[in-house]
Amino acid sequence: MERTEPESGNGRRVVVIGGGIAGSLASKSLQFDSDVTLIDPKEYFEITWASLRSMVEPSFAERTLINHKKYLQNGRVVTSPAVNITNSEVVTADGLVFGYDYLVIATGHNDVLPKTRQEKLSQYQSEYEKIKSSESILIVGGGPSGVELAAEIAVDFPEKKVTLVHNGPRLLEFVGQKAADKAFDWLKTKKVEVILNQRVDLSSASDGDKNYRTSGGETVHADCYFLCIGKPLSSEWLKGTVLNDNLDGKGRLMVDEYLRVKGRKNVFAIGDITDIPEMKQGYIAEKHASVATKNIKLLMSGGNEKKLSSYKPGSDIAIISLGRKDSVAQFPFMTVSGCVPGLLKSKDLFVGKTRKARGLDPNIVD
Repeated sequence: MERTEPESGNGRRVVVIGGGIAGSLASKSLQFDSDVTLIDPKEYFEITWASLRSMVEPSFAERTLINHKKYLQNGRVVTSPAVNITNSEVVTADGLVFGYDYLVIATGHNDVLPKTRQEKLSQYQSEYEKIKSSESILIVGGGPSGVELAAEIAVDFPEKKVTLVHNGPRLLEFVGQKAADKAFDWLKTKKVEVILNQRVDLSSASDGDKNYRTSGGETVHADCYFLCIGKPLSSEWLKGTVLNDNLDGKGRLMVDEYLRVKGRKNVFAIGDITDIPEMKQGYIAEKHASVATKNIKLLMSGGNEKKLSSYKPGSDIAIISLGRKDSVAQFPFMTVSGCVPGLLKSKDLFVGKTRKARGLDPNIVD
């Protein structure tokens, strides 16, 4: 193993594991106050909630895929998975060892992604070509990804036959019934066939046969399919580290009100990996990053722990985009759908705002 030493003495050593929504913002916020090392399996940050638009418009990904070095100009980017954590060091799969004074874990969910930005752009182009060349498309999973992908295809390719199969009793089970019903009705108006309470046997279609069987005995014909089901948390590897006892039964890191891993003074966890009982969404992960970095800066400057900022979960708000103009928005006391809530998200999908938060031009492609 190769130990690395800080290139400069501009502050305490901070290691951020995970370059997603929370980790990218935390790294960017700390880069001029500390010696930051961002460890991520891929060289880029992706605005994940905009990924489905890129499947029907590959050029959209030019703004949503951002090389870490674009926003982290005063830090170190290590493109390798973290595989171990001790009380003072992080070890990567490449055998590099990084000492830390403060550690931020922002690994989110586990997904197999291309390592380079160009490979990911090519993947979106391939998915677009697959959609374009198909007459019928099967989407498996009725969560936000499945619903939003069905909507994107239905709007951009209205001539396609789209079937969405979900194993639950209703779509979008993370939001209320009213929002789910509005999304269901919208899909129906776009001639998307929605099959609930059934699973699909994706192995049931043999070579050349494009018919898939469901658990309810139905047959769905599709030229291609997309699997839109939830990904597991990226925390299994933590069981072999000093943080094993800090995981709850669901594999989430237990944190205190300051977003520190419980029982640890210098280890923070942000984003979906935490056990905070709230919706797991991008804008919430960004709030986590803001609170955690503020607290790290206070501790690095020798500030009083009594002045640490607390994270307080807010009211659950969810916006599910339905193509380019419409959306379903669930607020604490109201659920609305159509083009008015669509103005909030559907046109740009918060891409400009997210880029700006990382110090980048909202419009220029990278």
